[in-house]
Amino acid sequence: MTDDTSKGQARFVPASRIARLGRLSTMTAGVAGNMAVRGLGQLGQGKRPTMRDLLLTPANVRRVTDQLAQMRGAAMKVGQLVSMDTGDVLPAELTEIMARLRSDAHFMPPAQLKKVLHAEWGEGWLRRFDKFDVRPIAAASIGQVHRARLKDGTDLAIKVQYPGVARSIDSDVSNVGALIRMSGLLPRGFDLAPYLEEARKQLHEETDYLREARYLTQFRLLLAGDDRFGLPQVRDDLTTPDILSMTYVPGAPIEDVAELPQETRDHVARSLIDLLLRELFEFGVMQTDPNFANYRYDPETGRIVLLDFGATRQIDPGVVALYSRLFSAGMAQDQGAYADILMELGVLAPDTDTAHRDQILKMMEMGFADLRGAPTYDFAATDVPRQMQVEGMALAEDGFVPPPLPIDVLFLQRKFGGVFLLAAKLRARVPVAEMVQSYLTNRTDCVA
Repeated sequence: MTDDTSKGQARFVPASRIARLGRLSTMTAGVAGNMAVRGLGQLGQGKRPTMRDLLLTPANVRRVTDQLAQMRGAAMKVGQLVSMDTGDVLPAELTEIMARLRSDAHFMPPAQLKKVLHAEWGEGWLRRFDKFDVRPIAAASIGQVHRARLKDGTDLAIKVQYPGVARSIDSDVSNVGALIRMSGLLPRGFDLAPYLEEARKQLHEETDYLREARYLTQFRLLLAGDDRFGLPQVRDDLTTPDILSMTYVPGAPIEDVAELPQETRDHVARSLIDLLLRELFEFGVMQTDPNFANYRYDPETGRIVLLDFGATRQIDPGVVALYSRLFSAGMAQDQGAYADILMELGVLAPDTDTAHRDQILKMMEMGFADLRGAPTYDFAATDVPRQMQVEGMALAEDGFVPPPLPIDVLFLQRKFGGVFLLAAKLRARVPVAEMVQSYLTNRTDCVA
């Protein structure tokens, strides 16, 4: 959800479609100009310039990243989806350009912020507050978060959507897609269209703050009585489609847990893995964005604070059943079942090259064997993720291009990977195999 804005700066967010299109056009023209100058220089030195060498200059990388970050909205969302969800397929250079968007911390200047608040709450809104900090405590792709205190002393966190983001989603996605294709960095045969379409759909959902408020309320009910987690409470009277008002829940960055005793690190990681399994196998609904900033830790209560439910989605029961079968086969070391299940999930296609298919199945068993290897999984000690990354790069270099994955599978992979990275960051030790098995025991769809 969020990025710390302590080192950021206020930047006016272009609101109109024409202004946003103008930003992309100016950026594209600037990149093209830089490429032309550099290309002429290389020709003058007797060298034959390549598109990749011309595009990936420091000046061009800086220009692309700065402009997309300032536009926010779809520009950043496409970058996040491409960099996080296809980083094992796309070239490192394009991934790096897009991944930089996740750490940008530009935000609306006060004058633009007040204009948005006036439009949503009316001219007299400030009289309801004892304090409203115009400098945000966090900024994300479609909105920024402010601390405020009501006259009755209630502390609030108020997420305000950037103006123009919702109206410009479709055109932004199309324009950013054109820019990515123009780069020439996509692997031959890679189909970008499903990712662009998903970015468009997800943005339309995430810009509806009333929808996010409903999911936040639903998760408060689902986790009621679970002392491991703390969630904000929606303030309906101050929430609109473009403003989400919640009680403020204190907490430190989840990464700070890495400096705490092993027992605490293990507890936090185990709790988040258990939540992931409950979302998949019990709730049928999942918060699919594993950005570390969506989790905080309250050392006073020992609770994990859960934030940002904009990317929450219902999971197709058919996909849940397939993952039940896949996990069951993996825990039982039934390698013969992998291929059929992966075919049904869409990870493999009927025309997948036999050598590529065998390599993917090998990688699948590598991961499950690592999980089965010991009663307690040591996230800090395992080398399997690096090995699998090497295998994945070898697949890509050999020409493998994965079929477009079903969106639920794409989001599940993103969530699994994000939670794994966080557990590794915490150097946690968790009985993952036992936890997975406990969720599979009572299911009837685990027979592969």
